[in-house]
Amino acid sequence: MTDNKLLHQFKNIGIAEGISFLALIFIAMPVKYIFGFPLLVKYFGWAHGALFITYIIWLIRARDEYNWSLKQTALGLIAAFVPFGPFIFNRQIH
Repeated sequence: MTDNKLLHQFKNIGIAEGISFLALIFIAMPVKYIFGFPLLVKYFGWAHGALFITYIIWLIRARDEYNWSLKQTALGLIAAFVPFGPFIFNRQIH
């Protein structure tokens, strides 16, 4: 796999993971607790969980491919737990 292809895939996964996290927090959770409709949390949660795991796998692949430091890898990991974090991390690694 070429260097650019791996980084491009990682950034795309980061964007998808970030969007799924925001949708879970700002759409599914309010619908569950305000309207008593928990089904969205189930589906958004599954999608976010799958994207989160994929993001972590690609983070490890990118760390190995680009010899990222422990600090940069840790920032990528922390970004996955913070709303808007993957978007900020993507800008940092360009």
